[in-house]
Amino acid sequence: MNDSPNVRALPSPTSSVRLWWCRLRADGSDAESFEAILSDDERRRAARFGMALLRDRYVTGRVALRRVLGMILDIAPADVCIVRGTRGRPHVNDAVGIDFNVSHTGDCALVGVSTDARIGVDVERRDRQINVEGLARKFLTAGERDALDPLDDDARRVHVLTLWTCKEAMSKATGDALSAPFASIDVDLRQGPHLRAGPGMYAPSAWILHAAQVPGDHVATVALWRA
Repeated sequence: MNDSPNVRALPSPTSSVRLWWCRLRADGSDAESFEAILSDDERRRAARFGMALLRDRYVTGRVALRRVLGMILDIAPADVCIVRGTRGRPHVNDAVGIDFNVSHTGDCALVGVSTDARIGVDVERRDRQINVEGLARKFLTAGERDALDPLDDDARRVHVLTLWTCKEAMSKATGDALSAPFASIDVDLRQGPHLRAGPGMYAPSAWILHAAQVPGDHVATVALWRA
């Protein structure tokens, strides 16, 4: 699949992972062709969105995902069979050795595909305003909070956002989503993100984290889980 105005390849953090950046905006003339690519379930879900903007973002994102997966599997995008598995985590039916994950923020999405590990991705706008102290108390470890001390206010905000993308990407790889033990997952961002400690499935030996090379107004993390 060649890059298009809506989808372009990003630098790959490792040979087994490929990343794409998707702009969730479509020309009105694309609507009919996009609808034809979606499954019946996807069309029904799109119809349930109350706002046209949200519906268009959903449709554009699903079409981009289907084009990426279709290219990898060498089939038509409409023929990609996306199903929900354990804990509702989506996968491609009967596609052995392929795992994917998607993250959205505003009118952009990050798609990641891995061939040798479970993958989770998360992206946030770099300028997103957050309650730094509240998030730190609730979701960061003592070591992560200590790393905030020498930083100025804006650097603290971006640091917490980056830590959040790491933890969210990991929780998406496992399928835990927001039930993951975020406050016990200890991530160090020095010299690239890496997991220092974590309970159960989040033991450091099972994980590799990569900072995704997304546009500069965003921050994103790729988490690879080899259970």
